[in-house]
Amino acid sequence: MSILFSPLTLKNITLKNRLVVSPMCQYSATDGFANNWHLVHLGQFATGGAAAVIQEATAVTPAGRISAGDLGIWKDEHIEKLKEITRFIKENQAIPGIQLAHAGRKASTGKPWLNHYQIAPDQQGGWHTIAPSALAFRPDKEVPPLSMAIDDIKETIIDFQRAAKRAVTAGYDIIEIHAAHGYLIHQFLSPLSNLRTDQYGGSFENRIRFLCEIVDAIKEELTTQSLWVRISATDWAAGGWDQQQSIQLVEVLKTNGIEVIDVSSGGAVLHQEIKAERDYQLPFAESIKQKTGVLTATVGLIKDAEHAEQILQDHKADLIMIARAFLKDPHLPFHFAEALGTHIDWPPQYERAK
Repeated sequence: MSILFSPLTLKNITLKNRLVVSPMCQYSATDGFANNWHLVHLGQFATGGAAAVIQEATAVTPAGRISAGDLGIWKDEHIEKLKEITRFIKENQAIPGIQLAHAGRKASTGKPWLNHYQIAPDQQGGWHTIAPSALAFRPDKEVPPLSMAIDDIKETIIDFQRAAKRAVTAGYDIIEIHAAHGYLIHQFLSPLSNLRTDQYGGSFENRIRFLCEIVDAIKEELTTQSLWVRISATDWAAGGWDQQQSIQLVEVLKTNGIEVIDVSSGGAVLHQEIKAERDYQLPFAESIKQKTGVLTATVGLIKDAEHAEQILQDHKADLIMIARAFLKDPHLPFHFAEALGTHIDWPPQYERAK
């Protein structure tokens, strides 16, 4: 049996293999409500053999959506359809997860196939964004976000907590906090977007405070759920968040009960310099794993079974998270298993296709 298709047991859940569907925004919700597109989109990965399916960045407040088409979990009415999705995923032997998110200054955009840029608050479909500091992501094109007062910060932490409570009710077994890609929590972490001089800015300890308080608040709502955090390990920009700070952060999160660190990178600033190539993000996951002992997931340009297996064989990560390749092939795990000479069970409805 390959490592890729061996189980991974966490405190309260066991992943049947090491292939996890990475969160992918669909921009297909109305007022945050999931619909049959989300049911079929996420459900296909469960029938396709993935160990876990992590739902797209799901906003904890309306203003936290990247676009007006994002999923939300800011009100109890959202729960009913989400329960249908998690139930289907579990019925097909996969673990449902949700990524709780707030886009901060990168909110209020159009749907990418219509207008990927920010919509001004005085235009239809736009709203005022918030951030740790009044710095726009695209200063020449965007209205600066509103700098968050302490009360705004405290309220947002409660929003994450309430969202986690709803996620538990909805049946998610993995709760992932989105602290990457230049969204609100990452905006607090990075000194390039956080110019505050109070207890939430300046020093490393102050910049990670917002995330740590969110973690503490969410933990109060969990029973058997596994808590994960996605981070950008580096801003790819001078003077920004970097690998060493990521390692320091994970050491803190480790003591706070985080089970998996989902390691990505970038997104904080426009002037980032990323050379996207095979394994360009893998060294970050490997370094965090080796130096902290925390389980890591790696992402980015992993397209074939042999590549995924070698990452695990070399002990550079513990989980392989894939997005685009799953869109092209929802049954990717079956084809990866075949390539590695490993047998895994197809759904009986699909047995004749083997």
